[in-house]
Amino acid sequence: MVQRFAAFSAVFLVVTLGVGIVLSGAGQSAPSSSAAHAQHGSAPAPKAVTPMRAHTGPLPPLPRVGFDPPRPMAVVQQVYEFAARHPEVLQYVPCYCGCERVGHNGNHDCFIKSRAANGRVAEWDAHGIGCTICVDVAHDAMTLFNSGSTPAAIRAAIDKKYGTRYPSATPTPRPPGR
Repeated sequence: MVQRFAAFSAVFLVVTLGVGIVLSGAGQSAPSSSAAHAQHGSAPAPKAVTPMRAHTGPLPPLPRVGFDPPRPMAVVQQVYEFAARHPEVLQYVPCYCGCERVGHNGNHDCFIKSRAANGRVAEWDAHGIGCTICVDVAHDAMTLFNSGSTPAAIRAAIDKKYGTRYPSATPTPRPPGR
């Protein structure tokens, strides 16, 4: 009976939390590496990040999408430009929409797929256009930055606001000096 309950509990966790559970032994469960990654606050330590160079000059046009963005297009354009011109902020800000499952390491990746060595945007990521959480996190970071907050203070504010509301976060490194 205890073994059945433990198996049921593990299945319940998988279904309700969307985390992977690996059953090992009679009634014991251990989170898989993806489960540990998905639970906020228990993700493995992210790798050190090489600071990105900012985009200078005119920006390429945003990708065309076949849907209306969840926020006004003017806001979406602002956060894409902010991502391009301020990687020193968004590469240290996590995203909470679950996009770590598609390889994103921070909110920056929701908007920019790749950069040239000189920092120019080589390819946008269309993911951010359609994601309310991505846009809201970046917009909050942009507002804080424009009011004079440091990347470390921005990260702390974003973690406080979003970290308690969502069960997962990207494996985003902390800003240097913190």
